[in-house]
Amino acid sequence: MATQRQNADEKWMSHAVALARRGEGRTRPNPPVGAVVVRQGRLLGQGWHRQAGLPHAEVEAIRACKESLTGATIYVTLEPCCTHGRTPPCTELLMRSGIARVVVGCADPNPSHASRGFRLLRQAGITVTIGVCEDVCRQLIEPFAMRWRCGRPFVTLKLAMTLDGRIADRCGRSQWLTGPEARQAVQALRRRADAIMVGAGTVLADDPALRCRLPGAPDVWRVVIDGAGRTPATAQLLTDRWADTTVMITTKQAKAAMQQRWARQGAQVWVLPAGARGRIAPSRILRRLAEEGVLHVLCEGGGQLAGALIKAGLVDEYQLFYAPAILGDHRGISGVSGADFRLATLPKLQIEAVSRVGVDLLVRARPLAAPVVAEETACLPG
Repeated sequence: MATQRQNADEKWMSHAVALARRGEGRTRPNPPVGAVVVRQGRLLGQGWHRQAGLPHAEVEAIRACKESLTGATIYVTLEPCCTHGRTPPCTELLMRSGIARVVVGCADPNPSHASRGFRLLRQAGITVTIGVCEDVCRQLIEPFAMRWRCGRPFVTLKLAMTLDGRIADRCGRSQWLTGPEARQAVQALRRRADAIMVGAGTVLADDPALRCRLPGAPDVWRVVIDGAGRTPATAQLLTDRWADTTVMITTKQAKAAMQQRWARQGAQVWVLPAGARGRIAPSRILRRLAEEGVLHVLCEGGGQLAGALIKAGLVDEYQLFYAPAILGDHRGISGVSGADFRLATLPKLQIEAVSRVGVDLLVRARPLAAPVVAEETACLPG
């Protein structure tokens, strides 16, 4: 009997996780959450958090029910909220609903909320089960948890390279190293993110749009790190109709006239302090993005930006696409540069998955441990 209940719990929680993923990239600064209401193995209602300020997943699921909830079970990927914010606390709704059991994937990482919702529900006589599909549910809210734990967004580094690690030839040409299937997979990565970040060199070389082209995808922030003010005001991400989603991050080294031109195009311009060598610490950039509510940053290069993030220990997930090709030119542009590790100190990765994506190879990996470096040595070029 216990095994049957466990199997049922995992089945319905997996369904709630799938619902939550529909909200990825839309809920900042809140996490994506899914909820399912069930009684005697029958689905009564379901929902997910669609956008910050809109009803939470539990509210959506309960509103979708067309009959009494007395004795029902609700499966929620994250601990129900217990404080008033932009919406009322979900614990109060659950206690009024007649629901007899609440099954939760993982606790709220916010230390002022963690486990408080569980206590309130139990005090109201509701059975609470915690930790069903916990690993998957924790992974779902990693960006939200990172912001609470470290004060910065979760960072995914995506690179498209030849087998010998080059992202462009000596002239800076990179379109297209990988095939259409890999490029479509990148769109799915963009769909999960709140911001897509690149260096000025990538904008100068490729003039990218940096948008998710999947149907119904939300607008993401397009973040350009350009300490010297090299990005022309004619760049696509400053002239298209989404220019107000572009953030130009620069320093006082950039001419005021260029900063003003960016702003006139509709972009936000952030002038951040530079270090002794005129460079911006990547941790400072990420903290500022977190302050603006960004939970998940997808970095798409170039090599200097990737190297600075890796050296500072700020990459949480690697998505590395390898084309079945070899450039064989030492003057080609490296996917990662400027980190300058020695063999004894280089950061090690744990490969989580290797898969074929069309003709290309995708390696997904995570750092085993972050390198310890001085802030100034892991700065971005000015």
